[in-house]
Amino acid sequence: MQNHNKSILEALLFASGDPVKVGKIAEIMQISTDQVLALSAELSSEYDEQHRGFKLICLEDKLQLCTRPEYFDYVRVLLEIKRNAPLSQAAFEVLAVVAYNQPVTKSFVEQVRGVDCSGVISSLCEKGLIAEQGRLDLPGKPLIYGTTDNFLRCFGLHTLEDLPPLPRQEEPEHPETQNLQTTLEA
Repeated sequence: MQNHNKSILEALLFASGDPVKVGKIAEIMQISTDQVLALSAELSSEYDEQHRGFKLICLEDKLQLCTRPEYFDYVRVLLEIKRNAPLSQAAFEVLAVVAYNQPVTKSFVEQVRGVDCSGVISSLCEKGLIAEQGRLDLPGKPLIYGTTDNFLRCFGLHTLEDLPPLPRQEEPEHPETQNLQTTLEA
């Protein structure tokens, strides 16, 4: 029965191509989400042991089959995929602001960076790294943005909790320094 369930899981993920929610798989297979996760761990181990050309990845609460990075150049030639230009420093900055603060508006990102970010946000949306998540219930109904499964996949993350912690700002050594800094800022 276990091998049969692994085969069903494999067929579902292969047929989908896109990430599939663990809950949806459990519903289709009529088993628990814990059983789906256990099956996925077994399949993943088997793929690794057998040095298969693909691997099973977990993106938050979704599973997906994907090509192993060492074979991507071959797939790129087959599918005639153009090599993407690397992200600019501005794109990394915007992506970091969105990833650590999502959901965010364009104006929030611009406030943090201090410059117009329209072009960078559009570019990141085209690359599928961020996406519109809805609108705020404020005047003008501004769009809000968040990261995508593609963002997680590209950066090798399972969840947003895997993001490295932000550096902490150091406290001044002496209270007088803090008072002087406060006075200078005023």
